[in-house]
Amino acid sequence: MVRKAGVADVAVLAELRGIDGDELEAFADWVAAHAETHVPFVAEIDGRVVGAAWLLIAERVPGNSSMDRWYGDVQSVMVFPECRNRGVGSALMGAILAEARTRGLLHVTVHSGRRAVEFYLRNGFSHHRQLLLWEPEAR
Repeated sequence: MVRKAGVADVAVLAELRGIDGDELEAFADWVAAHAETHVPFVAEIDGRVVGAAWLLIAERVPGNSSMDRWYGDVQSVMVFPECRNRGVGSALMGAILAEARTRGLLHVTVHSGRRAVEFYLRNGFSHHRQLLLWEPEAR
């Protein structure tokens, strides 16, 4: 089962992100402060949260005869190692993309590590020739 995460899920969301106890309060404050822009989803098996994924919702500058130009970005898809390869990640992606459709988002992007590219391709994403990346020089 996949559902939107709530306040009661903050500890497991933090655990999935590798955030330990002394940073939990700051993480909970961040989640609350970003509730409108960062929507977390959790996957459960037998009532236990085993994975999570986030949908960043952002607005582009108006243009192209449209004042309403919202898009999404998938972030922090995490599944506990012992629950991987059981469809958990795909279920999370299904929920995120359903939310994107419900909200009428223009598109959804994802910045993937090499190991996960095939996963995203299987879940409906494609390579896009216009997405470019700038990174600052190493210091």
